[in-house]
Amino acid sequence: MKLTQWALAALLTAGVVSPALADGDAARGQTLFSRCSACHAVTEQNKLGPHLSGVFGRAAGTVAGYTYSKAMAAYGKTWDEATLDTFLTAPNKAVPGTKMAAGAIANPQDRADIIAYLKTLGAS
Repeated sequence: MKLTQWALAALLTAGVVSPALADGDAARGQTLFSRCSACHAVTEQNKLGPHLSGVFGRAAGTVAGYTYSKAMAAYGKTWDEATLDTFLTAPNKAVPGTKMAAGAIANPQDRADIIAYLKTLGAS
């Protein structure tokens, strides 16, 4: 196989594999969410962290009745797939000073699955 054929095959394979990770499995995400449920509810109840009902499309740091860190209140982004993926990869790196001390999810497929589940909770 010539180098250009190999490169094309690699690109085509990457294109097939990447969307599978991005799609996520909401049912698996619901199960994985158990690691988040100690701090976050999926109903409109704030716990140690803000509730995540309707998180998609919501401006970060704006849930009524929850006291955010100054860093999160100033974050200024809207929660979508990309912002959630970045935040869940490394919360303290994405928003230095956030109250979310735990919660980094290193596995990209786990993040995609949890994000897919969060999408089922409605949008703001």
